Amino acid sequence: MSEIRKEKVLAAMSGGVDSSAAVKLLLDAGYEAAGATMHLYTNEDIGIDRSKTCCSLSDVEDARLVAHKLGIDFFVFDLAEEFGRCVIGNFVDTYLAGGTPNPCIECNKHLKFGSFLERARLLGFDYIATGHYVRREFDENTGRWLLKRSPDRKKDQSYVLYNMTQDQLEHTLFPVGELTKDRIRAIAAENGLINADKPDSQDICFIPDGDYARFITERSGEQPRGEIVLTDGTVIGEHKGLIHYTIGQRKGIGVSYSEPLFVVEKDMAANRLVLGRSEETARDSLIAEGVNFILVEALTEPFRCTCQTRYHQQDVSCTLYPLGGGRVRVEFDKPHRAISRGQSAVFYDGDTVVGGGIIA
Repeated sequence: MSEIRKEKVLAAMSGGVDSSAAVKLLLDAGYEAAGATMHLYTNEDIGIDRSKTCCSLSDVEDARLVAHKLGIDFFVFDLAEEFGRCVIGNFVDTYLAGGTPNPCIECNKHLKFGSFLERARLLGFDYIATGHYVRREFDENTGRWLLKRSPDRKKDQSYVLYNMTQDQLEHTLFPVGELTKDRIRAIAAENGLINADKPDSQDICFIPDGDYARFITERSGEQPRGEIVLTDGTVIGEHKGLIHYTIGQRKGIGVSYSEPLFVVEKDMAANRLVLGRSEETARDSLIAEGVNFILVEALTEPFRCTCQTRYHQQDVSCTLYPLGGGRVRVEFDKPHRAISRGQSAVFYDGDTVVGGGIIA
């Protein structure tokens, strides 16, 4: 009898504990696994601290050591040019246009589940795998792959994966999705993996010090100062460039007033920063564009669900209304605070991702 062929999986290894433990889980499940890391930049390019980010040169070496320990093949994919264009370029452009982007979403969309999956296929792999805390299921009734939250809500990463297509979900495995972080660290420690106690990634990987305004200024020049006004137009100060502020921000604005003030709007046309009371940051609705649906192929009628407009935020009840052209209107049951253009609105039916899009 001929030997039954093992299914081949290429694990996306960031150098962190989650993706490393994912490989061990794949091997235990009987898959033929290999690992690969996306090389997105050099440490020297951005003055990186290896303990606070992913995909740096030191992380590549951590991933390589784990692969050697587990006895699997290891690859490095140089995706720096694409990362610079699709992720860093988008980040800077969105901020300059008055929005607040989420670069992890763009990286997942274009690189991890785009270029990485394409290269895996060229190398003959059946699946890719990642260390994301999410689950996937196949719905026999609808014939669609579903993306679901992790049981560990604090670690759930479904918000940044709403762009996944049916083809991508069919060919992606999430080995750690059902487990807790403590269990994942225990698996790594039990198997002698060097990153069992490695800290989780913090901040945006290409801005290790978290100073977004400095990063943008270095690439686009100093931003013009302008007026800080109240919602009634009263001028109360001067801002240092609109890229320094986000919708809903209260601290660090640089003005004193008789009551707490929050950023309500960044008026790019007039170069004005508009402040108001907390309730003035709330909105009844939003428009999302570039919407990708997972639960259904398309939305043809109003749909009741919940909506999350920031990472690790509590989702709130709403109704979706299809507008055509990849756009939907989201009407909230109650006014929702600090909605920021450029962020993502992700829709849920319980623990299942309905879809999501960019807040326009």
